[in-house]
Amino acid sequence: MRVPIHPHPAPAPRWRRRTLAAIVAAAVTLLASFAVAAPANASVPTYSGWSLVWADDFNGPAGSLPSSENWIFDTGHSYPGGPNNWGTGEIQRYTADPANVSLDGNGNLRITPLRSASGEWTSARIETRRADFKPAPGRVLRIEARIQMPNVTGEAALGYWPAFWALGSPYRGDYWNWPRIGEFDIMENVNGLNRVWGVLHCGVAPGGPCNEYDGLQGSRECPGTTCQAGMHTYRFEWDTSKSPNELRWYVDGQLYHTIRQDQFDATTWSNMTSHAGYFLLLNVAMGGGFPDGVSGRATPTAATVPGRPMVVDYVGVWQSGSGGSTPTPNPGGGFNARSIIQAEDFSAQQGTFTEPTTDEGGGRNVGGIANGDWLRYDNVDFGSTPVTQFKARVASGAAPGVSGLVQVRLGSPTATPIGDFAIANTGGWQSWRTVPANIAPTTGKHTVYITFSSGQPADFVNLNWFTFSN
Repeated sequence: MRVPIHPHPAPAPRWRRRTLAAIVAAAVTLLASFAVAAPANASVPTYSGWSLVWADDFNGPAGSLPSSENWIFDTGHSYPGGPNNWGTGEIQRYTADPANVSLDGNGNLRITPLRSASGEWTSARIETRRADFKPAPGRVLRIEARIQMPNVTGEAALGYWPAFWALGSPYRGDYWNWPRIGEFDIMENVNGLNRVWGVLHCGVAPGGPCNEYDGLQGSRECPGTTCQAGMHTYRFEWDTSKSPNELRWYVDGQLYHTIRQDQFDATTWSNMTSHAGYFLLLNVAMGGGFPDGVSGRATPTAATVPGRPMVVDYVGVWQSGSGGSTPTPNPGGGFNARSIIQAEDFSAQQGTFTEPTTDEGGGRNVGGIANGDWLRYDNVDFGSTPVTQFKARVASGAAPGVSGLVQVRLGSPTATPIGDFAIANTGGWQSWRTVPANIAPTTGKHTVYITFSSGQPADFVNLNWFTFSN
């Protein structure tokens, strides 16, 4: 049976964090009363054929907040100019209080709803700073988290609404373009039921191609242990390697919901896929349209028990290593070093993303490049005549004083560079120039790493293509 699922509005701009010692002390006492054992921790996995785009494994001291470099904290009952109660009817106040959102010291994040002596519910919602998660053309984007839902069931669970989801980036700063810009609900659960919902929101509301406000839903029970009793892996895939493109939802690797591009008109699909990408959110709401609709009454109730956390082991984003624009042909596969090698055709990468470019010829460039990031290209054939020069097409909108090196290494991202050049602001992130550099004479086939080094943590360069010559 379908139930009302109302829009998840975009997160508020980051507000100043507030810490009230009295509330923290009371919350800690309450949490101790409902302590649960920490689920087993797993590292962010590696998958053959996939490159890791971004991840957080929530390692850190117990009681500390999740990384502010990765996450923005949403606070209050709404955001300036937005709908009350986040547009969903949920009743809690979101905070950045460690009692509501913190690391547990065992490699997990806990988001814990609490109820004060006056009856006020508080909880937490966080969202990634990055808002550009989308697949390169012809590739597959994989968004995944390992989560234990709040371990509470029955009457005591009424009103609990944990979620792991994604919103289209244009929603930041414009709180009234939902659902046109798209929403992927990767994991939703209400009222302690042993069931995961995967939902797509799109088009117009009410009604429209995504049947708003319900959205296009799929659901199933968690395999093996219940969703509340153990960790499960919740995965969403956006597949542009197929025609028509597909959106897919999984739990513990089991597919349970698929939506295809040909189910929509071209405008609807474009509105939710042609913008810069998506940002990810984790939250536990209390009450609202979904839990109320499922239970048939207002939630939470007097029987609802506070202090049961959603526990998150890791969140990761991967992209498939196949597809995309066609690599430069080379006998036996790989790349011809003397031809133009498109930056986005990497075999693997760390810390970067791809985006449309305005450079001549169009296509995509690699961006988000900062100190320590790298791109890997397998089987680059330099031939039998030594190559002595490296040339790259780069752009930079870095702040004054921010610069770095673009380096070439062979075999390892930590090998001694065979050559490099320095780059600073070129006039903008799409203001392109071709920069040459000498390299040590090189022949034969190699795994090539393009690495990036800077004395500052900020992004300092975009890369469109590179090539080698005598």
